Amino acid sequence: MTEPNKKQLRAIDAPFVALGPSGVAIRDRLKHLTPQDEKVLRLVGDHLGCLASRDLKQRCADGLEHCADTWAARKRDLTAESSSRWAGSITKASHDQWALSRRCQAAHIDSLEAGVRTLRHRLCQPIGAKATKRAPGGYRSEHEWFMKSRRLAALECRLERERAEREAGIVHVVRGGRRLLGTRHNLAKAQLDEQEWRQRWEAERWFLQADGESGKRYGNETLRVTPEGEVSIKLPAPLAHLANARNGRYVLSARVAFAHRAEEWADRISANRAVAYRIHYDVPRGRWYLNASWQRPVVKTVPLEAARAKGMVGVDTNADHFAAYRLDACGNPVGDPHRFFYDLSGTAPHRDAQIRHAITRLLHWAEGAGVAAIGIEDLDFTAEKTREKHGRNKRFRQLISGMPTGRLKARLVSMAAEMDVSIVAVDPAYTSTWGAQHWQKPMSAPRRKTTRHDAASIAIGRRALGHPIRRRTTPPQHHQSDGAGYRTVQADRGTRGREETRRPVTDRAHDARARTGNIQGTRATSASKTVRDACSAGQRVQDPLLITDEERSPPRIRR
Repeated sequence: MTEPNKKQLRAIDAPFVALGPSGVAIRDRLKHLTPQDEKVLRLVGDHLGCLASRDLKQRCADGLEHCADTWAARKRDLTAESSSRWAGSITKASHDQWALSRRCQAAHIDSLEAGVRTLRHRLCQPIGAKATKRAPGGYRSEHEWFMKSRRLAALECRLERERAEREAGIVHVVRGGRRLLGTRHNLAKAQLDEQEWRQRWEAERWFLQADGESGKRYGNETLRVTPEGEVSIKLPAPLAHLANARNGRYVLSARVAFAHRAEEWADRISANRAVAYRIHYDVPRGRWYLNASWQRPVVKTVPLEAARAKGMVGVDTNADHFAAYRLDACGNPVGDPHRFFYDLSGTAPHRDAQIRHAITRLLHWAEGAGVAAIGIEDLDFTAEKTREKHGRNKRFRQLISGMPTGRLKARLVSMAAEMDVSIVAVDPAYTSTWGAQHWQKPMSAPRRKTTRHDAASIAIGRRALGHPIRRRTTPPQHHQSDGAGYRTVQADRGTRGREETRRPVTDRAHDARARTGNIQGTRATSASKTVRDACSAGQRVQDPLLITDEERSPPRIRR
C-alpha cells in the first residue's frame, strides 16, 4: 500500500490544546417532601411555565427586530404577574432558546446543502460510473437515478424554504421537546397511556429555574440554598398567600447535601457569588431534583510544548471502544495497546453512563502511565451523516451516527480537567490509513495482534506530539550513506551517538574458537576456581598494561 500523492492531500491542521470546561453543574435529590411542598412546587412551576410559553411566543414573533426596548417591555409585562427576578430569568431563557434554535437552523441548512451538492454531482455522472477516492460515482440503474432526481427536487424545495425562514428570522421551537410531542401520536410504541404522557408533558413545561446574582445572599435571591441545605423559593405575586416564611418566601422541608463538589459549592455561596438553581420533577421515578450550576473563570491552557514533555497517549474513537497507545516524547510506542469498551445501546442515561465509565478508566490509566496529555481526533460528522454521502450503506451511516463525538468531547474535556490532564486535538485526516500502513505490521507480534485501531492510535499520538506518522523518511537516492541528509527522524540532530556505528558485542560461544585459533576437539586449560586467582585474572584482563608479552603470544611447544 503506497502513501497517497502529496499533491492530492488536503491541508492538515496543526494540533492544539483543547480549552477546559467553562461551567460546573451538580445535582442532588429533594427527599422527604411533604404533600404541601409538592403542591406549592407544582403550582409555581405551572404558573411560571405559562408565562415562559407566552414570552417565548412573543420572542419568536419579534424575530430579527428584537432589541433592548422590546426585551424591557416583555420583562415589564411579566413582572406584574411574578417578580422582577422571575421575569429576568424567563426572558433570558426565552432569548437563549431562540438563539439555540437559530444555530440548529444553520446546521440544518448546511446539511441540506451538502446533500444537494452530492445529489447533483452523482446525477451528472453516467449511469454505472465508478467512484473515486475523491468523489462518488454515478448511480447503478436508471430507476435509482430517477428516484434520486425526485429526492433532489424535494431537498431543493426544503432548502429554499429553510433559507427564506432564516432570512425572515422564523424559528420553530417546542417547549417540552419535539420528541415528547411526537410521542403523543405513538403511545403504544412508547408503552405509555395518555395520562402518563400528560404528566411528563406538563412536568417538562414547568419553569422552576433562576439565575444567580453575585453580591446577593448566598448567590441567589429567587431560589436560595443555605450552607445547611435549606431551600427556599420566592413565590410569584399571585401565589404569595402560600408563603410560610417572611417576605413572601416558601421554605421546603427537604434538605440538600451535594456529594460532588460540595466544598467548591460551599465556598462559592459563602462568598455570595452567583449560583443558578433549577428544580425539576422526574415523572417515571417520581422524584424531585435540584440542580446547581455556575460559571468558571477562563483558565489558560497548558502550552503545547509542556503537554508533550512527558509523552502522549493516543486515543482512537470507535463505535464501541477507545483504542489507546502510550508514546514517549520521541514518538515511540511504549508497552501494549489498551482498549476501553462501552455499549451505546439502550436509553440515553445508559449511554452517558457507559461513556463516563470508559473515560474514567482511560484517564486513570493515563495518569498511572505518567503522561500529562491525551491526543484525540477532532471529529465532526455533521456533514457525513447524510445518506447522500454514503448512498445505500445504511449500516455505515448508523455506525458513524452512533459514535459519541459531541458527548465524548464535552465529557472528556471536563473530566480530564479535574485530573490535570490536557487534551490535544489533532486533525483526523489519514490517521487510520497511514497508521495501518506504517505501524500495524511492525507492532504485531506472535502473541500480540495489533489491530487497525491500535495503529491509528499510534498515528494520532505521533501527530499530537508533532512527529510525522511515518516511522522513517525516504533514504537518499544516490547512495545509502548520509551524504544527502539524515535518514531517521527518531533521534534529533543534537543527540550524542546518533551517527556512530553499533558498539561491538562480546564473543559468542560459536565463534570464540575460530577467533582464538583453538582446534575443535581439544580442551583448553580450565580457569582457576579460587577467588584469589579469579580476581587476579580479571584484573589482568581489564588492564591491558598488566598483560606481559609472554601472555600475549601463544606458548611454544617443545618437542
